[in-house]
Formats: sequence, C-alpha cells, structure tokens
Amino acid sequence: MTLPIFRADDDPGPSFLDVLRRAGGEPRWGDLPRDISPHEHTHGTTVVAIRYADGVVMAGDRRATSGNLISHRTMEKVFPADRHSGVAIAGAAGPAVEMVKLFQLQLEHYEKVEGAGLSLEGKANQLGQMVRQHLPAAMQGFVVVPLFAGFDVRRGVGRLFEYDVTGGRYEESDFAATGSGSLHAGTVIKMGFRPQLDRTDAVELSINALFQAADEDSATGGPDVIRGIYPVIATITADGFQRLDDVEIAERFRALLDRMSAPGGTTTTGISPTVHGGSDR
Repeated sequence: MTLPIFRADDDPGPSFLDVLRRAGGEPRWGDLPRDISPHEHTHGTTVVAIRYADGVVMAGDRRATSGNLISHRTMEKVFPADRHSGVAIAGAAGPAVEMVKLFQLQLEHYEKVEGAGLSLEGKANQLGQMVRQHLPAAMQGFVVVPLFAGFDVRRGVGRLFEYDVTGGRYEESDFAATGSGSLHAGTVIKMGFRPQLDRTDAVELSINALFQAADEDSATGGPDVIRGIYPVIATITADGFQRLDDVEIAERFRALLDRMSAPGGTTTTGISPTVHGGSDR
C-alpha cells in the first residue's frame, strides 16, 4: 500500500484511524472466518493494574492457551502505549496485539500532527473506540478486553481504566483486573490493598495476585523457576513507563515462595495459602 497524499483543504486530521480508513487499510476484525472455533486461537489470560502513591503498577502472566492446551509460555501482555501510559491485554491474542500496535501508532500520530499529546482521558476514550470497533469479532467469540493505565501529568496522579466488550470505559479508583483469572487476582488485591501503597508493596501485591490466580485458574501461568519465566510487571510514574527487570521479579517470587513454604507462612494478604508443587501445571 502506497502512502496517501491529501490536499491542504482535505486534511484528514490527527486521527490515524481516519487516515487508515480513507487509504483503504482499516483492520477488518469483523471478517474473521465464521467456521473457526475461538478455541483454535491463542488467548491471553490474567492482567492487573494497581494504583500506588507514585503512579500505577501493571502486571500480566505469560501463559497463552488454545482451548485446554498451553500454546505459548512467554507471551507478553503488558505494553507501553506512550511514555506515560500502558496497556495490558486479555482475550484473543492476535487481535489484542494488533489493537495495541494500532493504539500506539494512533497516539504517536496525534502527537506529531497536533504538536502535543492526548490527555490521559483522551487516550482512554480512544482505546474504548477501538474496543467498540472490534465488537463484530467479539460477537463471534474473539473477545479483546484490555486494561489501560497511566500517570496523568496534569493531575499528578496515577489513573486506571477498564473496559467491557462493547467499548464501555470505566475508571477505577484503586485497582482493576481482567482475564480468566481476574476473579481470584482481584480478590487478593482487594484484601491486600490500602491507600497510598509504596512501590515495593504494590509490586508485591501484584505478584501475589497473579500467583494466587495461577493456583486457581489453569489458563493463568505462575512463575516458572525452571525455565526462568516470570510475569511482566511495569510501573508508570512521572518518570514514565518502566518495566521491572526479570532479576528483581525472580527475587520477589523466591521470597514469596520462601514465606509460603515456612511453617505457618503467609502471603502479603495475611492468608495462609496451600502450596502446590510445580509452577506450570
């Protein structure tokens, strides 16, 4: 496809999606084959976002499934949207990753055309429109439901948003979770959350939430010590989107496992869990 050329009096505006449509290259998520079962496609699972004193923590497990099979053990589900925001995906993996890439490009295009970035609320609205455009494919079973979070530089606080399948956008004040293990992860976070968590406690809480979700939900991957596979965790603050190093995450998981294996050991929620052997069931 060649690059389109527009006259000065026919400016397509700052929306990259509008430019894409006028060039005949819009994504046709609703044209997926109707004779293919959603279970034949790869699905991502559990992601969470937690507000803390300096911003937001986003985390996601690494497992992708196709029906009852593990199709991928190292899938990434947490992405930077731009410098001060991020997206975490759950649902049909292919359309979800495509949506994230298009969203990143949309934000970059807007900033280049307008000379200033969208507000955090504007970014959240834009992602909601993209989820709504995906509805025809979602009605066939290829559902994509992301989380969006970022640091609002105008307000000086972290904010997070979740969506429904129709593109409905809902701002959450403390935390959000989506995906197959979201019920379990969300319960752990709800029990351990308190206002103005510091970075250390927020990261610990996200790690524990994903661990407990993996313990209850077969589609959510836990820490794989043998293969060295751990969840993707990132913080978003005034300094921008920063992904935690795998070494730090591994150390935190080992500390969690040590606490759990100790007599009367507890997690960050204060619950005495049942320890199961193996992290990749």
